[in-house]
Amino acid sequence: MTIESLKEFGADTETGLSRCLGNTDFYLSLVKMALDDQSFSNLAAAIATNNLDSAFEFAHALKGVYGNVALTPVYEPICELTEHLRNKEDVDYNMYINRISSKLNELKQQL
Repeated sequence: MTIESLKEFGADTETGLSRCLGNTDFYLSLVKMALDDQSFSNLAAAIATNNLDSAFEFAHALKGVYGNVALTPVYEPICELTEHLRNKEDVDYNMYINRISSKLNELKQQL
């Protein structure tokens, strides 16, 4: 995984790096930590059991994780999902889970 590959993926590496004071190694280590976070599995399980309160908590936490490292293609659907969960809207949550999962898998292939 490189800054260039993250840019190609659609990450806002400029913002992510600025949050890490320009330290590329630190930024890349945070991206890897974000990808290792098990909260997405917990989010998917909560959605599968229709536990929207727990799902909201996991989604909100992930929003912070992916937002801090500026992984825009993952962050944006997490934001949408978080707001739907916050309002307990009747939407297809699995569509968001699938979209996020696909983007996470795409990123993990870079490791």
